[in-house]
Amino acid sequence: MLSPYRVLDLTDERGMLAGQMLADLGADVIQVEPPGGSSARAEPPFASDEEGVDSSLFWWAYARNKRGITCDLDTPQGQDLIRRLAAGADFVFESDAPGVMAARGLGYADLAKADGRLIYASITPWGQDGPKVDYVASDLILMAAGGPLVLAGMPDEPPVRCAVPQAYHHAAADAAGGALIAHTERRRSGKGQYVDVAAVSSVSAATQSLILSHAIGDQESKRASGGMQLGPLRARIIWPCKDGWVSLTYFFGNAIGPFTQRFMEWAHEEGMCSDEDLAKDWIGYGALLFSGEEPIAEYTRIQGVVEAFLKTRTKAECLEQAQKRKLLLVPVTTIEDVATSPQLAARGYWRDVERPDGNGTVRFPGPFVRVDNKPLEYRRRAPHVGEHNAEVYGELGLSADEIAALRDQGVI
Repeated sequence: MLSPYRVLDLTDERGMLAGQMLADLGADVIQVEPPGGSSARAEPPFASDEEGVDSSLFWWAYARNKRGITCDLDTPQGQDLIRRLAAGADFVFESDAPGVMAARGLGYADLAKADGRLIYASITPWGQDGPKVDYVASDLILMAAGGPLVLAGMPDEPPVRCAVPQAYHHAAADAAGGALIAHTERRRSGKGQYVDVAAVSSVSAATQSLILSHAIGDQESKRASGGMQLGPLRARIIWPCKDGWVSLTYFFGNAIGPFTQRFMEWAHEEGMCSDEDLAKDWIGYGALLFSGEEPIAEYTRIQGVVEAFLKTRTKAECLEQAQKRKLLLVPVTTIEDVATSPQLAARGYWRDVERPDGNGTVRFPGPFVRVDNKPLEYRRRAPHVGEHNAEVYGELGLSADEIAALRDQGVI
């Protein structure tokens, strides 16, 4: 879909997803690394647990479908090369600290002078201005500053970080989306734009409606660790089962109560629930609890009955009964479960891609969107360091001797 367009990707691990999304959409994305390789190549995990410039699975994932070149952006010669490449590009992505690219003469104002159609996106922790503009930020800091971290963890313990870093991926995806929105406008007006993405804003937006509670004076959400807290009442959602975990919505009221009733009928049939427990009014149970007619300690006890029953069932058995009995009950899948999912296999989700280390192929997750008329394809494995130097710099008109000289001087 974007095959007529070229992207100059100057990002590191903080922004590579943006260029990768446009690459998956068919754009010619040129990933620029420092001589010796990008810092993203040092991101774990590593193939066979062996560190190396071609063994980072992070690099394999986020550099796929891209051509790769090297260039020292802190040298005059390197800066000149980038300006020449940008003159033939439709998009530029960068993730340096605010002011760094401008100091190199490679900021939006510099490059847009030569091409007013250029769309230039910057991905930074805090944006290009404001009191925190020069602060550095890890994923943990951004998730804390943006809000999501306050909801992660046990209710009586400090919040905990998400195991897989998310903040910069949110920002990079927003940069890709923002750039394509600007591209839509460019097709109408012929003018490019500057896209300023602050990761803290991206993760704040990811809280969706929860961030609005403070603005309207509502009770703010609290950590509930696999459940939700309603005043003194803690309602669980995540429960242990025989071979892992399941999500069971075990609430009450007109909307949810019938599902809870059907679950209790199943437990009763299996001899894991008393007649008295089965006979509870799951439609009006909330009113009983909040009026004090039914003590919260009794609801806590009945949750123990539910847990004891689920611990006797596997995830597969729970899913089978959920479908049969129309329950709000689903397994919590592991990475292995996802990798062996018959649903994903039936949709042809997985893609075999050549490994950059030359050891055969590796199975990749499929494209982020399925499009029927122009399916997204994985055309290239992740590049080696400087793999396409001769090809890309040759497109600028440089001779083999000139390219070799730049390499000898450490510019590329």
